[in-house]
Amino acid sequence: KSTTDGSIRLFRPDKNMERLSQSMDRLRMPGADFDRDELIKCIGELVRLDERWIEEGEGYSLYLRPTVISTNRALGLANPYDLTLFVITSPVGPYFKSGFKPVKLKADSRFVRAWPGGTGSNKVGGNYAPTIRPTSMAAEEGFSQILWLFGDDHEITEVGSMNVFFSIMNENTQRPELVTPPLTRGDILPGVTRDSVLALGRTWDDIDVSERSLTMKEVRDAAEDGRLLEAFGTGTAAVISPISTIQYEGSDIEIPPVGPLSQRFWKQITGIQYGNIEGPEGWSVKVA
Repeated sequence: KSTTDGSIRLFRPDKNMERLSQSMDRLRMPGADFDRDELIKCIGELVRLDERWIEEGEGYSLYLRPTVISTNRALGLANPYDLTLFVITSPVGPYFKSGFKPVKLKADSRFVRAWPGGTGSNKVGGNYAPTIRPTSMAAEEGFSQILWLFGDDHEITEVGSMNVFFSIMNENTQRPELVTPPLTRGDILPGVTRDSVLALGRTWDDIDVSERSLTMKEVRDAAEDGRLLEAFGTGTAAVISPISTIQYEGSDIEIPPVGPLSQRFWKQITGIQYGNIEGPEGWSVKVA
């Protein structure tokens, strides 16, 4: 709910519909070519009905999760032919109740979140099952999340269930470079907040934005050289989640917590979400 005019807004619903359609297609679900605008209208009506659940104030919102499940009247592994579409709503409060709280990560090469050719690039429930045990093990060691790695070079993919960004002073250009792993391999989810950070960052003249492979060796070398400026995860709930420490191969890589770039993105994106800042067309859609 906007903190300026009290209007109720959806944040980039077109991108969420796009991802839902792509995920359905990956699972061979019929109806993946559904009318996206019509579903957005239905969700808008649902939000208007549930308006009383949206508390006023920055940080409060109604979390929406469009979901499609197969309801085939049989047991067996086969293409779904009968589906149920529903939308889960849940009121949520500020993710960081007392300001940004940087997280401590464990870079783990023993477990893999997703694999090229799998469903890592789609919003599928099965992606999360393999993460539960290693995440629980990391929590027992005092870590907030796992920094998921891939391959012999320990390429960085995601953090927990979020996309991840690193701000590094580029040795060649001597300019800050904001780096996030690319989607080309098919094992990284194309997050809406990720896309928003990339789109905004590319309009700013004081940073360079790159989607490229990034290894733990490069991150460690940058930290040792004093060129690792900051790092943060991006996701629907937290928007921006600063990273302060990454444990890798038994040693801690310390990162300046809550850097200016993460704060800048957080203020810009939440400002657009709550209608305090004019964003690109279609980012903040009024429904009431």
